[in-house]
Amino acid sequence: MAARGYRRFRCRTCGRQFNERSTGILNRTCLPNDIIAFVVFCRVRYRLTLRDPSEILALRGIEVSHEAVRDREAKLLPIMGDELRKRRHSMRRGSATSWDVDETYLKVCGGWTYLYRAIDRDGNLIDAMLSEHRDMRAAKAFFRLARATMGFRPTRATTDGHGSYPRAIRTVLGKTVRHRTSAYLNNRLEQDHRGIKGRIRRMRGFKDHDAASGFCREHGELRHLLRPRRRHNQTVSSFPRRSRFARATRIALDTMQNA
Repeated sequence: MAARGYRRFRCRTCGRQFNERSTGILNRTCLPNDIIAFVVFCRVRYRLTLRDPSEILALRGIEVSHEAVRDREAKLLPIMGDELRKRRHSMRRGSATSWDVDETYLKVCGGWTYLYRAIDRDGNLIDAMLSEHRDMRAAKAFFRLARATMGFRPTRATTDGHGSYPRAIRTVLGKTVRHRTSAYLNNRLEQDHRGIKGRIRRMRGFKDHDAASGFCREHGELRHLLRPRRRHNQTVSSFPRRSRFARATRIALDTMQNA
């Protein structure tokens, strides 16, 4: 048995030893996979700083530094996000053919950046992308990313009045996409920004653009997975809500444990 309780094996040909998680990215970590996955899940889902999980684990007799939490988060979040995006690829074409697109401001490295986000008419996530600039190039990059994530183009796109959107939609999504511009039709997305805004407020900003970009995008994926409603104004009672949350949580934890 390995030091952390994993079975150890030896190759009969070369004599090399390995254990059950030798091929994963968590091979040389000092904690079991389930604890690491749980810490990263709580860190993204709830409003915790990097030091909060360390203090919570210390109450159970487990010593881990906040830098270890940061390292595991950087390794596991991209894997979880990619798997969740694969699950969404080409799955919903009904309400997902109508996109609401907008950007919000986030502070990274002491400066303001732009988080492009899109949801469908039922509030389900399309995609998110952090950009240092708000221009034509960023708008085109976001639409290409959203199209690749969903696996299809929308039939209608609703944006604000920024001048880069009309040309970006025609170039990337096609001239057949109906483009609506209104400051009021995007209210659902404006309210949806509160999810990421409330989460990063506790963190007091980011110090690295790549880390901020990865966290914001994967936070959106996990938030969408745990979302109890799939239709606008859908009523979900307590028992189905808890059941959906338990199933979605198990999907996220299993994805990270098997990384």
